[in-house]
Amino acid sequence: MEVIESIVTDGIEVEESTATVSTLECEKSKTFVWTLQATWHLVRVRLEMDHEFDQPVCKKKKLWETVAERVTVRLREEGYQDVAVKAFECDLKWRNMLATYRKNTERAKRLGPHSVHWEFFKTMHEVLGRSYEEIEAQRRAKLSCTKVGKAMANKRYTPILPTPTLTTTAAPPSRPPQDVLQLYLELQERKLNMWAQQKALEERKIEAINNLARAISSLAQDST
Repeated sequence: MEVIESIVTDGIEVEESTATVSTLECEKSKTFVWTLQATWHLVRVRLEMDHEFDQPVCKKKKLWETVAERVTVRLREEGYQDVAVKAFECDLKWRNMLATYRKNTERAKRLGPHSVHWEFFKTMHEVLGRSYEEIEAQRRAKLSCTKVGKAMANKRYTPILPTPTLTTTAAPPSRPPQDVLQLYLELQERKLNMWAQQKALEERKIEAINNLARAISSLAQDST
């Protein structure tokens, strides 16, 4: 009896291991294989939705689910009814393609566009390879439609004029010593004239006061 039980147990273990292997093989067989046609559908759908992926606030998981649905629909329209592409498969495939695209972009910069022979490069580069000027122009166009952009456009800015350079004025030529002495003598003479005029004015005041005093005294004598 013990021998029979061990045999049955071994048989069960073998069956379980066989079932596990067959399950893994089924899962591997369900993995989507990216053919050239399916890859082209992915590229076109992803580039069509590029503006949605560029939004600052977006749910990437939902967007990739939409990409997978559209790729699946296009493949089924071509007769592949048993095909079902998943969102994570599209995301992973696109990441690998972006890495290849960047490598080819660097190659094109070094050796020229004629050196790139990847079949998806031209189509992807038309959307992903936009120059900085085009992106900046689009950003300004979007900004001009907003309130901030209109306020900036209507605001009058005072132009900043360049600061004029200071020109050093030439110093007047120094006078010779004789001219300086002559100027000093003229100033002294003017001071003396002013002092003489002031002295004469004071003398006239004193004389007027004396005359007034004499007149008052004479009037006083006459009254007595």
